[in-house]
Formats: sequence, structure tokens, C-alpha cells
Amino acid sequence: MSYHYPIDETYWSKEEIIDVVNFYSMVEKAYEESVNRDDLLMAYTRFKQIVPSKSEEKKLCGEFEKESGYSCYRTVKKAKELSPGDKIKMN
Repeated sequence: MSYHYPIDETYWSKEEIIDVVNFYSMVEKAYEESVNRDDLLMAYTRFKQIVPSKSEEKKLCGEFEKESGYSCYRTVKKAKELSPGDKIKMN
């Protein structure tokens, strides 16, 4: 990984930063390996508690996709289409 995760160190607590980074890393893992659908959606739920604004989510996820090439939106969308317990693997 030769890029930085977009985080807001001025407003988020250390715990919130860790939770947001966990969500980004789960998206990353969905592209590089596979990840449990339920774990990804739980990480996304926590991400949305920290970033409730849709516009802020789009901004942060857009920055993440620009840096990494991995789409939070497409990953979460695919996860929601799968059954509980399934693994998600992005192409």
C-alpha cells in the first residue's frame, strides 16, 4: 500500500480513526483477497455513524478510490446484494 487513507484527524477521536481505517482496509481486502460480507457491512455501519453525511461519505470514499483504485460504493453495494455469511470478492 503506497497511499494514505483519507481521515479527519481534527474532528475524529483515535477510536473513530481506527474504525474508519478498518472500513477502508476491509474494502481493500475485498479487492485483494475476499472478506466476509457481514464484517464489511458492520464496518460500513460504524463508518456511517462517524460520517453520517452522504456528501462527506462521497468525498472521503472518492478520495480513497482516487488513491487506491478501490470503490467503497461498489463494494458495499455488492455486499448488500449477497446473503448473510457470504464472502465478497471484488474484481
